[in-house]
Amino acid sequence: MLVASSGRRSALAVGWIFGFTQFVVGLSWITESFQFAGDGLSALAWPAIAGLSAFLAIFPAIAAFFARCFGPDRRAVILAFPVCWTALEVARGTLFTGFPWNLTAYVWGVSDETMQAASVFGSYGLGLATITLFTAPLLLSLRYPNWKCRAATIGTIIAGTILLWGFGAIRLSQAVETDVPDVRLRLVQGNIPQYQKWNPVAARGILDRYVNLSRQPGSVQPTHVIWPETALPVQFGGEPALVKRLLDAVPSGALLFGAVRQAVDQGAGETALVNSLLALGPDGKVIAGYDKRRLVPFGEYMPFKDVLPLKKMTDGMIDFTPGSGAATLDVPGLPRFRPLICYEAIFPHRASDPGERWILNITNDAWFGTSSGPYQHFLAARFRAVERGLPLVRAANSGISAVVDPYGRVLMSLDLGMTGIIDTGLPAPLPNGSVYGRWRDLWSAIAATITIGLALRSARHTGRN
Repeated sequence: MLVASSGRRSALAVGWIFGFTQFVVGLSWITESFQFAGDGLSALAWPAIAGLSAFLAIFPAIAAFFARCFGPDRRAVILAFPVCWTALEVARGTLFTGFPWNLTAYVWGVSDETMQAASVFGSYGLGLATITLFTAPLLLSLRYPNWKCRAATIGTIIAGTILLWGFGAIRLSQAVETDVPDVRLRLVQGNIPQYQKWNPVAARGILDRYVNLSRQPGSVQPTHVIWPETALPVQFGGEPALVKRLLDAVPSGALLFGAVRQAVDQGAGETALVNSLLALGPDGKVIAGYDKRRLVPFGEYMPFKDVLPLKKMTDGMIDFTPGSGAATLDVPGLPRFRPLICYEAIFPHRASDPGERWILNITNDAWFGTSSGPYQHFLAARFRAVERGLPLVRAANSGISAVVDPYGRVLMSLDLGMTGIIDTGLPAPLPNGSVYGRWRDLWSAIAATITIGLALRSARHTGRN
């Protein structure tokens, strides 16, 4: 449809219609969260999804528009389209705080083998390769007519898929599984319904559930216990009685838990909240902490709140403020790790600390019930492990809690709606990391530059004719 469009405006319209449909379907799970919003906001669920999808559809629309700018030559448009699409996918993940949900690369999450190409190209680069693979048959159709075109189309897609799967199969066949010595983790999945999480009457019971699960007997005493995002049902301020109760969860070692704390919004100078991951040592002191940096618009803060007469969807009237400081944490007894709180796991790694050895993702997906949302979120987090060659440990309130090796393979997990624990070692990272971890998007940038050069050459050739 893009190639056959009559001009730039029609290409823009085609791209927008495609994007709107894609996002309405892919983001339909967000409607689940409106049942907890209160104040009659549940009626706004589908209008909100439609509005968000209409905005996000601008990105594929612009991609189609720019591809069509390469002129009437179909070959030039087809060559340029994958690069334009990927560039606008990067823009979607960066501009206006970014929303890189359901990236093109995630279609390869159907198997462990096909995910492995992200270790070379990253998620954006794998998306570029994917769009190139599925538009290549259009180039062939310009040369081969009728049945030859159909055969070439099917053959190209099958060959490309086999190539990706084969690379992954070979990579996984050479995998060596080892654990970090002297580290035993216990992940706690409390499975607290969202409507109970901030109910003061339920707070005591919620805390008791987490402590009791943390103290369950196991074959090996855990060195570190990990609770999910905002597991603590009250704001944390270091109160002695609360700290004493938290210490009951870890007879030895440290407790890593998600909590909400009060802070000062440095920009406005007003009281704000921070969404934190804290590590509590055996002496009751906070020995490490990280405050979430990427906040969810409309969920944790209200953009344009001077104009929009609405409150954020999370409880309370006070907005969250983004954290600052180090992006990695050092906790005694653990290798250095990168904390990712909820939404942060959907962002492909663009920078890293060479000392980080694993990824810890804590989240609360109870907002989205048993919809597709938590599964999409977990898949994105697994791609972070593949990109960097780092293991991923994930503690989720209502699921999916899991241990993922540096190849993105799920070693242990607790599914949605389950209450329980995972006792596990900490998988070791790949000794040499990943190609993408060393070179980032260099190879994708080279491929994109060559492709755009070919498209410009084709367009100029057509113009001379």
